[in-house]
Amino acid sequence: MHLYDLDILLMEALGFYARINFERTKMSTIRSRFVAIGATAIAASLVLAGCAASDEETTTAGGTTDTGDATVAGCEAYAAYAGNEGAEVEIYTTIIDPEASLFIESFVEFEECTGITINWNGTQEFEAQIAVRVEGGTAPDLAIFPQPGLLASFSDSLVPADADLTASVDANYTPDWKTYGTADGTFFAAPLGANVKSFVWYSPKTFADNGWDIPTTWDELLALSDTIAAEGNVQPWCVGIESGGATGWAATDWMEDLMLRFQDGDTYDAWVDGSLPFNDPKVAEVLAEAGKIIKNPDYVGNVQAIATTSFSAGGAGVVDGSCAMHRQASFLGGILVGDYGATIVTPTDTDVEGGITTFYFPGVSADNKPALGGGEFVGRFTDSAAAAAVQLYLTTPEWNNVKASLGGWFSANKGLDTANVADPVNKVAVEILQNATLFRFDGSDVMPAAVGAGTFWTEMTAWVAEDKSDKAVLDAIYASWPY
Repeated sequence: MHLYDLDILLMEALGFYARINFERTKMSTIRSRFVAIGATAIAASLVLAGCAASDEETTTAGGTTDTGDATVAGCEAYAAYAGNEGAEVEIYTTIIDPEASLFIESFVEFEECTGITINWNGTQEFEAQIAVRVEGGTAPDLAIFPQPGLLASFSDSLVPADADLTASVDANYTPDWKTYGTADGTFFAAPLGANVKSFVWYSPKTFADNGWDIPTTWDELLALSDTIAAEGNVQPWCVGIESGGATGWAATDWMEDLMLRFQDGDTYDAWVDGSLPFNDPKVAEVLAEAGKIIKNPDYVGNVQAIATTSFSAGGAGVVDGSCAMHRQASFLGGILVGDYGATIVTPTDTDVEGGITTFYFPGVSADNKPALGGGEFVGRFTDSAAAAAVQLYLTTPEWNNVKASLGGWFSANKGLDTANVADPVNKVAVEILQNATLFRFDGSDVMPAAVGAGTFWTEMTAWVAEDKSDKAVLDAIYASWPY
């Protein structure tokens, strides 16, 4: 399932969308300007000296600043972006209000100190309209791509990353992230925000009341499940994969997470691109491991009911204490808060009824820490020096910390301080990304649509609903692969 679609599900649960049919309504260009300078002090990670100066007086909503010929106090951290005064940079994206407002706010000091105006243009028709704009000669300066595959399709039109951008990404992100911004061997697009799926949701109170410890390996996770089942007071796992026309995607996430744990990155990549047959023994091994939990009635109760239980309702048992664990991505928290009265807490909040949080979905060993997730990438279509400056700024720890401190967002930037991430689940997500031994995108999003959003979903659904055998499921998916 696309990260974009998951965002819609979350926002619907929180009440940001009144419609339930996932209509994509074209939004008007967002031109609101935030011009009051924030008081946050930003520590520079680059060797920066001085700041852009202007000979004219600038009037803002916050008053009049006489820049004169002197360095503007507080702008020293932006000296690397000087020389672009008066330039405008359009950022074209899927991100609309309310999230868009926080992005715009994060640029305030940068704009004031550099003289660059950033025009944020958010639309839910991005995926269709970006091609129209590029082909029509009206490409934006920068575009935020929600999928690596879409980014790669514009490799002939994008401007390759310059030396400064490459150096910043090399310093601030793991190599896996740079790979997803690369097409045809050329690095184009820098990482922006991130999403993490390698989570197990649980209630700290339920765990504390029963004396259960957080598992750090796959075997420990299974052993804990056995212990909970034997005690008989709480169902070890609650699982749901129903999602309307997208039913089954939650089960594919289990497969993807476990592929990263039981196989290496090259095997995962080969599986995703089809060079490793879907019915290969390595894939069969992973499906068998998934079945140890998902198809074990001692752990999940009625296995067939998983197919008719929505992925959100599947997690509700963690809130009311009827089940101990639920594997799902970070976005689930907002749904459980909005629909089931949950409270997001820290692992130490062991006395909160309905309090939920997460732990890392463990690997085969304690030092095996792969992460499954997604994210956006910023590509540049123009040779504008100002656009290059904005693209570079978005890769710095300075901007990432400012943006995270505004709430509801995190990234894989290694310079992001978790102290600036208030939400305890997002804080865990940042720690997972910064400590990941391997990171990969959701495999079904990258596979051909006939498989990733087709037979992979439907066959995993049949696996639980009809008790279809592992072999029959994998053979059917393999047979559907387009060649």
